Amino acid sequence: MSASQAENAGSIPVPRLIKKMKTLKKIIIFLFSIFICSCAALDKENTEYLRGDIPESPQKGIYHKVEKGDTLWSIAQAYNVLIDDIVRSNNIPNVAKVEVGQLIFIPGSDTTRTIVISKNENEKDFIWPIKGKVINYFQQRKGNSVNKGIDIESNEGEIVSAARSGKVVLADFMTGYGNTVILDHEDGYYTVYANNSKLLVKLGERIVKNNPIAYAGTKNNISFLHFEIRLNSREENPLFYLP
Repeated sequence: MSASQAENAGSIPVPRLIKKMKTLKKIIIFLFSIFICSCAALDKENTEYLRGDIPESPQKGIYHKVEKGDTLWSIAQAYNVLIDDIVRSNNIPNVAKVEVGQLIFIPGSDTTRTIVISKNENEKDFIWPIKGKVINYFQQRKGNSVNKGIDIESNEGEIVSAARSGKVVLADFMTGYGNTVILDHEDGYYTVYANNSKLLVKLGERIVKNNPIAYAGTKNNISFLHFEIRLNSREENPLFYLP
């Protein structure tokens, strides 16, 4: 074999070499285009980040630390927000009461407020009409019906007191409720006291908070007071108002 033949034997024919170079060029162009697109996408994300377009939390507000004597009612009054908004924002169940030290999120507020409790209890605040264990909770099912208030265990004949000052707008027997007293607090709120053995007030009387209005009764061998708080015609959870 001559020297020229040996040299040609180790080389790639020109047509094949050109074809490979064209293929390599296409690969380089393809990879370069991917790099450019990635950089463009990255620049777009960075630009959006710098513009502050990152989605914010759906709710704005602050946290209130519960102090002794606070209720959801008093907290809502202090911050001028609806109890329902606080309940929804904190996923508070119907059987719960706020506890001292608990953090409650107040939607829409930007300033923490101190709830001042005077020595003379605020006339607008609610008190327990009778002391006892809650045996049936708000919206708890009772057979085919749903509880519109709470049932507070008591002793037969125990005194039932007005949870707030108001005017008697009903003092009579009601089907399903038994002997019942309803007080109008003349600001959209009403309180209902049912399942009493005897009533101590009459229609039209003005009653001061904590004054006796009835004696607790018994139903199905269980002594209890059925108690409701209503805002206009809507039933509210009493536990959100009671200290």
